[in-house]
Amino acid sequence: MEPQPNQLAALVAIAEHGTFEAAARALHVTPSAISQRIRALEAQAGRVLVTRGAPCRPTDAATGLVRLGRQLRLLYDEADLGDHAPTEVSVAVNADSLAGWFRGVLADVGGWGDVALRLAIEDQAHSHELLRGGEVMGAVTSDPTPVQGCSVRPLGTLTYVAAAAPALLARYDAAPDWRRMPVVRFNDKDLLQDQELAAHGVPAPPLTHRVPSSDDFLAAVVAGLGWGMLPAHQLVPAEERGEVVRIGRRAARVPLHWQRWRLDSPVLDRLTASVLAHRPG
Repeated sequence: MEPQPNQLAALVAIAEHGTFEAAARALHVTPSAISQRIRALEAQAGRVLVTRGAPCRPTDAATGLVRLGRQLRLLYDEADLGDHAPTEVSVAVNADSLAGWFRGVLADVGGWGDVALRLAIEDQAHSHELLRGGEVMGAVTSDPTPVQGCSVRPLGTLTYVAAAAPALLARYDAAPDWRRMPVVRFNDKDLLQDQELAAHGVPAPPLTHRVPSSDDFLAAVVAGLGWGMLPAHQLVPAEERGEVVRIGRRAARVPLHWQRWRLDSPVLDRLTASVLAHRPG
């Protein structure tokens, strides 16, 4: 099949906006035009590409076409067409990287002036799924296996250590009581605390709090809400201030990789250079 650029643009607009009407507004055409383009694309593909509902969503069969549409949009954005509009770049990054080493990347992009960054916050073990679905152009991920159509570069590791506030430990005679102490977890995908408990022979925490923000996760541990696995860039300063103490037997090291679309794209090349320059040690 040979999809037309306007058909792919309609599919991407539906993926991003959720309705035919919103897609039409984004592309400055009528809803009827969007519908005609999707029907023509589905006729070429011989299958349903959009589920009509609230919201409308591309089907699994449309994943490759959505990715192709976004890649084509990037190439158009980078072409010198005289409109001088900023190029949109979508990236998936885990929260702890965003709160640490990735801030150097933000500073670089802020100085360019011609790139609009769109960040998706996702756990490093799952961010490659956004890349596979064409939702982002690049991703910080723990998966070293390149997604189809992508290249991969190692970034280094994030190191985590179990820590608790002195006030929390005081409630347990100043010693970690792994079977009784409450736990702070980032979200349901965060398994670092479970792995630490398993090392102590504890199958599950007695009480779990969820705090889905990197800075607020640290604040919760400092406040004594529970113990948690802190990344080194948060742990060391908090430890020096006397706000937390290390209680874990070992450091958990999470390897990170940078995956990006394998396209001849100056913007993605520039972004990749920035990510590699600021990567964690």
